[in-house]
Amino acid sequence: MSSALAVARREFRTFFQSPIAYIVIGVFLLVAGWLYFSTLFLAGTASLRAFFSIAPVLFVVFAPAVTMRLLAEERKSGTLELLLSMPVKDWEVVVGKFAAALAVVAAALLWTLPYPLSVSNLTAGGVSFDWGPVLGGYVGLLLLASSLLALGMWASALSRNQIVGFIIGLLLCFAFYFVGKFAFVLPSSLGEILQFLSVDYHFENIARGVFDSRDVLFYLSLTAVGLMLTTRSLAAARQ
Repeated sequence: MSSALAVARREFRTFFQSPIAYIVIGVFLLVAGWLYFSTLFLAGTASLRAFFSIAPVLFVVFAPAVTMRLLAEERKSGTLELLLSMPVKDWEVVVGKFAAALAVVAAALLWTLPYPLSVSNLTAGGVSFDWGPVLGGYVGLLLLASSLLALGMWASALSRNQIVGFIIGLLLCFAFYFVGKFAFVLPSSLGEILQFLSVDYHFENIARGVFDSRDVLFYLSLTAVGLMLTTRSLAAARQ
C-alpha cells in the first residue's frame, strides 16, 4: 500500500504541474458557478437543486478529462515501462493513480463549498437550513466520480494518445449516464435493468438524502470493475 501512496503523491503533484489541470478545473468551476448563480439571481431561488441536477453531466466530461493522461501519456512517453519495471505491483499503480484522480476531483469540489454556505445564509429567519441533501449530494458526487474515473482510467490504458483516451472515456461515461434514459421505451423488465445501470439514476436517490445500500454498492462495484479492467490492461502492457 505504501507503493500505491507514493504513486498517488507523485501523480497528484504531476497533475498540477501541467496547465491542463487548471484549465480543466477552471472550466468545471465556471460551468458549476454559472449554474448556481443563474438559479440564485435569475430565478431568485436560493437552492442547490440546479447544481446537483446537472453535476452528473459535468462529471461525465470532467472525469475523463482528469484521467485521460494518467496512462496514455505515460505509455506514449515510455515512462510507464519504467514505472512497471520498478518493484511495484500493477494494482498499486492503478490504485495510486486512481487515488490521485479522486483527490483532484475532491479539490475541485472544495471550491464549490461557498455555494451551500451562501444558501444557508440566505435562508429566511426562523427557518433552519437542511444540510442533509447537501451532504448527500456531495457524497453522491464523490461516489459517482469514483466510478466514472475508473472507467476513464480504463479508457486511458487502452490508448497511447491522451485525446483518444479522453474520447473513449467520454463515450463510456456517457453510455452509463444515458442508458437509463431509454428505459421508458423498452419493456418494464429490460427498462429496469437499464435504469439500474445508469449512474444518474443512483445519484438522484443519494442527492435527496436517501442513502440506499444498493446505490452505494452500484458505484463501488462499477469502480471495482473499472479498476480491475485497467489492471488487466497494465498486465498486458507489461508482457
